[in-house]
Amino acid sequence: MSAIIYALSANAGIAASKTVAAAYTGSSAMLAEAVHSAADCANQLLLLLGIRQAKRQPTPDHPLGFGKATYFWSFMVAIMLFSLGGAFSIYEGVHKLSHPEPLANPWVAIIVLGVGVLLEAWSLRGCIHEIREKAGDMPLWRYFRDSRESELIVVMGEDIAALAGLTLALGAILLSLATGNPAFDAWGSIAVGALLVVVAIGVGLEVKALLIGQSAEPAAHAAMEQWLRQRPEVETLYNLISFQMGSYLFVAVKARMAEQQSASGLIDQINAVQDALKASFPDVRWVFFEPDDKG
Repeated sequence: MSAIIYALSANAGIAASKTVAAAYTGSSAMLAEAVHSAADCANQLLLLLGIRQAKRQPTPDHPLGFGKATYFWSFMVAIMLFSLGGAFSIYEGVHKLSHPEPLANPWVAIIVLGVGVLLEAWSLRGCIHEIREKAGDMPLWRYFRDSRESELIVVMGEDIAALAGLTLALGAILLSLATGNPAFDAWGSIAVGALLVVVAIGVGLEVKALLIGQSAEPAAHAAMEQWLRQRPEVETLYNLISFQMGSYLFVAVKARMAEQQSASGLIDQINAVQDALKASFPDVRWVFFEPDDKG
């Protein structure tokens, strides 16, 4: 959650400064960036809402809880990034190409964008620090593909897009200032919009997989398999199904248990394995165990 707070704090200040600078300078690229930052603020609030809803206790209608609420709101964030951020920026750029206007006081926009780069870099640093605490030395691109924490995926994508967008907008305004041609500013807005659309599609595809249903992260799934095979109560592990439910896991096990003289002894074995599995893997909330004598 701290990564979301970092991003929200940075984007709130950036959005306000960009909006004032866009109105003052008439820069299309700056306006596109102001809309982008405002959309990011709304996105972070939605992510916080999703995290809060995911903590609700199970109900008869939702017996496995509300953990996947984070995936729904993360997907909504991707849609907002696409529509509010990307589509509007492209529209504004195309509009300014057909109705070009010279920039007023472009140095105001340049200073605001420079400060924005520093704030977004601070936000991205906070996000990467939180990722490193969870993923160690795993490459960021691999974390993006394998992680089941949709909120961090979204914040990382937003922060990278924001830094790249600020760089594009800054370059566009500098080119307009150097050449006196306002078309560069308009093309900067279109480039920012295209970037946001690409990021939104990438984030949306990752979250879509989580909404449909994915197993635990590959390393966690393999660790649980190995753990079960080493238990003395488990003679043969036939199958392990893990299912990510937000921040926690649903696990189903099919195995041949060690020979027991009674049904109560078999039940005691299963209960012992289930309790130990939850203790060894704290993210596991539910375990369904099917003892069998064939695969």
